[in-house]
Amino acid sequence: MTFGLRPLLRARPGTLAAMSRRHAAVDEPMNPRASFADRRVVAIQIGQFALVGAIALVIVGLATSLASRRVGEREAITDARSSAVIKAQGLVQPAITDGILAGSKAEIARLDGVIRRDVLDGSLVRVKIWNRAGNILYSDEPLLTGEHYQLGAGELRSIDSGVIEAEVSDLAKPENRYEVSYGKLLEVYLPIHTPSQTPLLFEAYYRYSLVAQSGSRLWHSFAPISLGALVMLELVQIPIAWSLARRLRMRLRERELLLHRALEASDVERRQIASDLHDGAVQDLAGVAYALSAAARRESAHGSEADSFIIEKSAESIRGSIRALRSLIADIYPPDFDEVSFDSAITDLMARASDRGLHTELDIQLADPLADSAARLLYRTTQEGLRNTLDHAEASSLTVSVKQGNGIAILEIVDDGRGFDPKDTPKSRAQGHFGLVALRGLVTDAGGRLDVRSAPKAGTTLRVEVPL
Repeated sequence: MTFGLRPLLRARPGTLAAMSRRHAAVDEPMNPRASFADRRVVAIQIGQFALVGAIALVIVGLATSLASRRVGEREAITDARSSAVIKAQGLVQPAITDGILAGSKAEIARLDGVIRRDVLDGSLVRVKIWNRAGNILYSDEPLLTGEHYQLGAGELRSIDSGVIEAEVSDLAKPENRYEVSYGKLLEVYLPIHTPSQTPLLFEAYYRYSLVAQSGSRLWHSFAPISLGALVMLELVQIPIAWSLARRLRMRLRERELLLHRALEASDVERRQIASDLHDGAVQDLAGVAYALSAAARRESAHGSEADSFIIEKSAESIRGSIRALRSLIADIYPPDFDEVSFDSAITDLMARASDRGLHTELDIQLADPLADSAARLLYRTTQEGLRNTLDHAEASSLTVSVKQGNGIAILEIVDDGRGFDPKDTPKSRAQGHFGLVALRGLVTDAGGRLDVRSAPKAGTTLRVEVPL
């Protein structure tokens, strides 16, 4: 009997030497290209970190600006209310006499002098004094004095309850037509009283631009502190993030190297097991099969046909066990493509299908030897495809072809089995095609592509393209 794996298994010392060479290569310092790639990845990550920080800085800046402006506006409105109270109760109310109620021109002129001298300024541009009936008893705009308009609910509430109100002036109202030229105004009104305790409404109009300027001043006061602190925090974090990213990248590379070593160690262990099976149990069973066949022939020569038949059946059973062990060895044995060719490794895989009675065809057309990574990936793909065909396809023929072209290697595994529906993922996994799902991830990570074309009762074609 001839075992196709014998040359491979006996190359175990060379395999260990090759593994040692690869480990030595792994232990070498990182080459400049890998180092540059790592620095580039780290730089991209830090750039993303800085971009996120800049976006956060802009968002915080906008939020701080809005909040500062609103706080400033509220403070300005509070100041306007306070100013209106001081001027109304401290300057205007003492200058009002009951003659104002009767429309005395002398009293109105005296009050006008006080208001123009002590009340009006750059921010307060208009003053009106109303009675509860809606008559304007006084305004620094003479055309409004004596006019009658309907007071709103807020104005009446202020006269009756003493509440100080502040709101944006509605310049569309007819009583405000002379204030349109000032633009947006803040209107503050509160009650005052004549010497006879008749309630009147004091109404002051402030420039709203001064309110907005107050918010801007507050923002400009807080902006250097808040944004400066954020910028400093960002600048402090970038070197720390750079260091952490470099360390993380180094740990990831170390993890990859450790995984590589673990896989190499696993391969050596599997080769050891395959070698022990081949040189031990398989050889012993082969010797027993030869001995039983010889014994069967002797018994047949002596006329003991019954004993000869039993012995020959035992020899056939042992030969079947040998074939099963050979298939197991082919499954667990990871070929070392530094020692064996890709063609012979795939041929050994195809032998299992031939032993199962399938008609097999193998067509390998490679102009140049495959790189080790591509050879390993195509080998594993072939192994998975053959396993699915033998276990699930119920096929009678199997064709495997490997070709090169346009910088890629193309593997196709075609069977004439019962096929399946590739879209039926749960069913496919239940039938054993989950290995293809995992294999697709490996092929994709290598920059390749895996396609499965199948249909019920129409066979299956597995096609893999791997860049060289």
